[in-house]
Amino acid sequence: MGFVASHAAVRHSRGGRQRLLPPVRKKAWQVILSGGLLLATALLVAGCGSTSLGRASLEGLRLAVARDPDVTPTAEQVAASPYAQIEVVGPEGGAVLLLGNVDDGRQAFYSGDRKIVYLRDGLLSGSYGLAQDAADIRIEGDNPFARLPQLQQPQQVARRYDWMPSYRYGVPVIGQLRRVGSARVTILGVERDLLHFRETLRGPGVDATNEYWADPASGFIWKSRQLLAPGITLEILQLKPYQAEGAG
Repeated sequence: MGFVASHAAVRHSRGGRQRLLPPVRKKAWQVILSGGLLLATALLVAGCGSTSLGRASLEGLRLAVARDPDVTPTAEQVAASPYAQIEVVGPEGGAVLLLGNVDDGRQAFYSGDRKIVYLRDGLLSGSYGLAQDAADIRIEGDNPFARLPQLQQPQQVARRYDWMPSYRYGVPVIGQLRRVGSARVTILGVERDLLHFRETLRGPGVDATNEYWADPASGFIWKSRQLLAPGITLEILQLKPYQAEGAG
C-alpha cells in the first residue's frame, strides 16, 4: 500500500469534529519525506470546525512509515506516541497509521503519501488515495457488529459501497456473518484470547470474505481483514486504540 504517515505540530479546536496534528520529531528507525509531511498537514488542516482529541503531549511521534516487510513497530515505539495507531497491510505493502481526526464516530487514520483509511467501530468505512478507493462503506438496517459477544447464530449484514474512480455508487453487498470460534492473537507481544468471526460477501462484482477477531467481553475488533473494493482486502491491526475524552 505504500503508506507514509506524519503530522505537524498544530492543534485546533472548534465545532463538532475532533482533530489533531502531532508535531514532527526525527525517529532513527525510519525517515519521513518532507513532501509527505506537508501533504499530511494540508489534509488535516483542511475542512470545517474541529475539537482536539485530548491533551496530547507536545512531543508527538512521527511514527507511520512505508513499511519494509522486515520492519515492524515495537511496543516501545507505539507507546512513545500519545496518538491512536493502527497497522494496515494491503496489496502494495503496509504501514502504521496515526489517527488524525474523528468526525461523528468516523475515525480517519492518516499517512503522509495521500493515503487515508477510515474506520467506524473497527469496520472499514472508506479510504482516500489508493488506486481504487471506497468513498463510503455503510451498513443499512440491523448491525450485528454492535452485539458481537452475544452472536451465536449467523446474521445478515446489508451494506452499500461507493467506489472511485469508477463512480460506482450505492452498490449493494450482502454479508453473512457467523461466529467461527476462539483464537489467540499476539499484538505487540501481548497475547489476547479473541472471538473469531467470518463474513461472506456477495454482490455485483463481489465474492469475498471478511475476517474479524474481537474481544469476547466488549466486542472491540482488534484485528480484521476487510474488503475495501473488488479484489482489494486490507488487514487492519489495532496497535493503540482510540479512547474518547472522558472514557475510562
